[in-house]
Amino acid sequence: MIRPIDPAARAGRLLAFYLILSAMGTAAALAGEPDAYLTFVRARGVAVREGDAPPKSIEEWNARRAEIRRRMNLAMGTVPDPPPPLDPVHHGTLDRDGYRVEKWTFQTMPGVRMTANLYVPDGEGPHPAVLSVHGHFAGAKQDPTVQTRCIAMARLGFVVLSVDAFGAGERGVGKALGEYHGEMTAATLFPAGLTLAGLQVYENSRALAFLATRPEVDANRVGVTGASGGGNQTMYAISLIDGLKVGVPVCSVGNYHAYLGAACCLCEVVPGALTFTDEWGVLGQAAPKPLMIVNATRDAPQFSVAEARKTLAGLEPLYRLHDRTANLRHTLIESGHGYNKEMREAAYGWFARQLKGQGDGSPIPEPELKTEDPEALRCFPGETRPDDFITLPQYAAAVGRKLLESRPIPSNVAAWKADADRRRSALGRRLGMPPTGKSSAGFESERNHTSIEFEPEPGIRLLANVGPARGREASRDRRPFILAVIPDVGPARGREASRAILLDLEGAAHAKASPIAGALHKAGWSVVTLDLRATGQQGPSRNAVGQAPDHNSAEWGLWIGRPLLGQWVTDVRRLLDAMNEIERRETAVIGIGPAGLVALAAGAVEPRIKSVAAIGTISTLVSDRPYRGQRLGTIVPGMLVDVGDVAHLAALAAPRRVVIAGGVGPDGKPMDGPSLRDAYDPAARVFGLLGSEGALRILDLDDPAQVERALW
Repeated sequence: MIRPIDPAARAGRLLAFYLILSAMGTAAALAGEPDAYLTFVRARGVAVREGDAPPKSIEEWNARRAEIRRRMNLAMGTVPDPPPPLDPVHHGTLDRDGYRVEKWTFQTMPGVRMTANLYVPDGEGPHPAVLSVHGHFAGAKQDPTVQTRCIAMARLGFVVLSVDAFGAGERGVGKALGEYHGEMTAATLFPAGLTLAGLQVYENSRALAFLATRPEVDANRVGVTGASGGGNQTMYAISLIDGLKVGVPVCSVGNYHAYLGAACCLCEVVPGALTFTDEWGVLGQAAPKPLMIVNATRDAPQFSVAEARKTLAGLEPLYRLHDRTANLRHTLIESGHGYNKEMREAAYGWFARQLKGQGDGSPIPEPELKTEDPEALRCFPGETRPDDFITLPQYAAAVGRKLLESRPIPSNVAAWKADADRRRSALGRRLGMPPTGKSSAGFESERNHTSIEFEPEPGIRLLANVGPARGREASRDRRPFILAVIPDVGPARGREASRAILLDLEGAAHAKASPIAGALHKAGWSVVTLDLRATGQQGPSRNAVGQAPDHNSAEWGLWIGRPLLGQWVTDVRRLLDAMNEIERRETAVIGIGPAGLVALAAGAVEPRIKSVAAIGTISTLVSDRPYRGQRLGTIVPGMLVDVGDVAHLAALAAPRRVVIAGGVGPDGKPMDGPSLRDAYDPAARVFGLLGSEGALRILDLDDPAQVERALW
């Protein structure tokens, strides 16, 4: 049963959740000593932007501006080109005093429709217009806070188009209002080379195209505004959509570096953005357009006045170069996060001055207004949305399938080897792995147990334990390296020449306690366990959001162009370096659950790994539903574009031994044997092509004894 949103009870529920989300990571980080991983990503963030300085001339800025835009477009992902016809459909009108509200849907991407409310003032046009983009408000465009500014601006003589963002409002996975479009819903876009931020810019450009079809609108006088996530949309829209003339981002502008240590919605994440710019370089794309940045004095740190002023310090020289300093305004409101009455009144005055030539930009008072029941504004009230309405994950899955179909497995060995080289090179780029280099390492031994402390990268120190699942546990606070090299003394029963690195993203303790660890020890393997960076005892506190247990640490890696999967593969490779300083042995890498992707990716790029096993691991990155039971850190932007799916990672290890022991779908549910073999068919074809069919073992169940035997 669909329950309409109670404005009094639910208007701020999703916004409140987002406020908690946005503040908690920073609060945790500032409560005491920052953890090693956060210190590492912050240092990387500083290093990649070291030397930033405002341009000294228009010519210098134009060159930098073009490069920032080029890289921003790449980072935001692909969009339809050319766009499909708008195909607008009218869903009803509400006539009100001084204005009317029209309900519309129009096509933004093939088969994808945007739901929208058009507020049209009485009187002769054409009128200036404002695109209203919502943030993390429970009702999206239907939310009373969003409605209020639309009604007020319509009464001031603006046409206002209020739209639902992809995955929110009427465009959620389900048909009820109130869905959150972030975490593992938005993550389904990444493998297909898409981002929620990029799709929002593109869809907002289609909304602008719809406004241009309306006779009531002067398409040369259009602005944009929104708060929180809507402020983020506003920042990118005014910067990257040339047809927009005025922008008012509210409670959103800070700087990219401030996101490191905070939690933010995936709609705000532009992968790798810090490697080529900060927010001043993005908003600088808008210069010299009129831009009023609104900040609240009691906001989360990443949106704080202090962080916003760092962006203003980069913007002000650009507006001076254009001799348009009056077009840039910073408005501070004594309040918390939101789009409150004082903020709205400041926006009304700015739009009146810039789009109508009225007043001096001072705030315009907002009268008492009556908003609508959210259900009355819906294009598809209750359960009436068509069942074939395309949701965000469904669109991501359709794009992903087309990408995979466009790059089939070659039909001969020479062609596959060339294709594998290209895929492997692309994998290295997508993972953002640093150049190969040796780690510094130290060793300790106690009876038949060896500890290896090593630095996979400067600033990250890890501890691996080799031997039976007993002895000293890993410690986060170790003494300086002890550089005596002491051979491991493992159980001498038949397979003492082999060792296995056993990975579990829950941490080393979970790996040690797993059934596969017991089976390996029983068979005589030397077993190595460790907390990979940002996992187990190394994991940041308060790291989870919704269905993503590693939400914040994964986002921080994305900002600096270092997806966690690539960082984890680096940890494995540097561990191999350290272990080989003790003794060279054939090594297997085994990943449990989501860590199976770490094992497969490591096997794809590291020839020293002799065998790989993925136990109960996701079988495909293509999903028409939000991911469940997975790790955000294993979802790499663009993986399907030029590398492939999970099966292709397995194929890149051929002809070495690869064991797939059971598997789950993107929804976390176990797969039956035929479905699992079908998912890994591309890998099976490669192993067959190379004449090594027996090296790929697909086991219906994750029986540890079978896994151990299959690895041998």
